[in-house]
Amino acid sequence: MTTVSLTDVAGYLPGEPVPAEFYTDYPGAEDKLRDNPMFRVPPLRHHVAADETNVDMIERAVQPLIDRHGPDEIRSVDVLLTHSQLPDTPFIGAGTEVARRLGLKPKWLIDVANAGCASFIQMLELARTILSTTDAKTALICNAQGAAGQLFTQSDVRGLAQAAVPGDGCGVGYLTTSAGSPVLDVLTRHIGDYGGDMTAVLDDGRKYWEPGTSQLRIGFTEAAVAKVLERGNRLVPEVVTDLCRQLALPTTEIDLLVTNQPNRTFLHNWRTALGIPQDRHPDTFDTCGNMFGAAIPITLDRAIRSGQLRDGDLVVLGGFAHAGDFAGAAAIRWGGAGAGG
Repeated sequence: MTTVSLTDVAGYLPGEPVPAEFYTDYPGAEDKLRDNPMFRVPPLRHHVAADETNVDMIERAVQPLIDRHGPDEIRSVDVLLTHSQLPDTPFIGAGTEVARRLGLKPKWLIDVANAGCASFIQMLELARTILSTTDAKTALICNAQGAAGQLFTQSDVRGLAQAAVPGDGCGVGYLTTSAGSPVLDVLTRHIGDYGGDMTAVLDDGRKYWEPGTSQLRIGFTEAAVAKVLERGNRLVPEVVTDLCRQLALPTTEIDLLVTNQPNRTFLHNWRTALGIPQDRHPDTFDTCGNMFGAAIPITLDRAIRSGQLRDGDLVVLGGFAHAGDFAGAAAIRWGGAGAGG
């Protein structure tokens, strides 16, 4: 199989940090879920500007890759994969406009709509498969999350427990057919039994495209949250453990575990279950909130730039999506200089 490396990652956070008081001091409806561990409030998060699009964020996140590798190398990518947590326009994804804005002419262009908070892992697997089985040599994968400053700041939603947790941002990855930071293996699971359990709600019962005055929110109930907590606590350690078993490595040999960042409870329980000390599980939740699909590449980028990764380290990415309908893990043998130092 052709060696495929995650050669570099980069991230972008919009605007100045928004304090928790933006939500906690807002006079909203009483919410019995406010004390649930799913919705413990991070001190800070970022919000997209009113006129900032997914494509804007992707363009800004890709710029460090251009600076490190040169515009010609990035413009010549063969594969472009994008995931937008809150699409800007119905019917079309961000991919074609990203290609136009960046001057790309990819042979493969796919807008991924599923895998949510773990979509970076799914796109990593898709890119690795394409680069391993075709004549494509390079890929750009992009996660844009802009729901926090748009969906969750609506006047009727801002006072709910769910609103204070998300944050906005964009993370991108650059893959090549090289031996720099090889992707050792990827394991993903689509779990149909949990499909449709994450819902969006409008209190007047209309469909989201129909005219009305109610505001879209996530359909969390106590019973639904209990299911998500049980599944999330279980799914990520399971998929990471099974991936390590395929590599004949114990989870304790993971040098850096990078996961999505839903809440402190999941982060603590995942590393405890896997036997990973806190200093090997980077955490961006308190400064960025839950960035959904963008959390894994942004958290990995921060770990790289802070010097947490050394040449030869085993990096494992892990996460789950929605109410548990997808889980995935990827193992990378870090190559150090390949990611721009």
